[in-house]
Amino acid sequence: MTDFVQLWVYLSSTPLFGLTATLVVYVTAQGFYARMQQAPWANPVLWSVVVLAGALTLTGTAYPTYFSGAQFIHFLLGPAVVALGWPLWQRRSALRARGVRFVAAALIGGSAAAGSAVLFAWALGLPHEVLLSLAPKSVTAPVAMGVAEKIGGIPALAAVFAVVTGLVGALSGKYLFDAIGIATDGNGWIARGFALGTASHGIGAARALQVNAEAGAWAALALGLQAVLASVLIPLVSAIIG
Repeated sequence: MTDFVQLWVYLSSTPLFGLTATLVVYVTAQGFYARMQQAPWANPVLWSVVVLAGALTLTGTAYPTYFSGAQFIHFLLGPAVVALGWPLWQRRSALRARGVRFVAAALIGGSAAAGSAVLFAWALGLPHEVLLSLAPKSVTAPVAMGVAEKIGGIPALAAVFAVVTGLVGALSGKYLFDAIGIATDGNGWIARGFALGTASHGIGAARALQVNAEAGAWAALALGLQAVLASVLIPLVSAIIG
């Protein structure tokens, strides 16, 4: 047992620990997700977060130690988001034909997401900094952190809200879409994907891509539109109101 503890202490302090742990846990979670026929509750991102957070807590491993290795995966998020532009390029004719409607839907959806969260938090009497941190909750985490910092919120809290929002959307989207009768055909996939990307940014877009390529492409468009619109409009509205 003593040898095992010493081995764990050594391994957990090496830069490759975070990278190896993340890959092993995610690949395992992805296999379980496939075995469960891509059931929303089996989302690999959710279970990877749960398992890794639990392991770090139980072993007393500091997050900076873990992230020193996992930051390579964090770096790959940038190229991964850029790669989402390829499915849109393949659908550029449909994008040109519906561009105005997509922008309008993004404006309405983003306003509803930010406004409802802030109003609900205000009704509960939450601190002002929390309200400001909630405003960019439906924007991908790096952008949400920047927006929160710009308007006086707490960047770390904004990142948590963004991740939780993405997971909730990825887990509940299918059931909600089925309940309100959005079809699983051409236009139905566009609506499902765009709505999921609008409300749940990158995690929602990843879920959409796993389910249907058409939905994934339009979820990527919604993700990009929300990042641009939120970066401009949330600080502007905050300056006007505040």
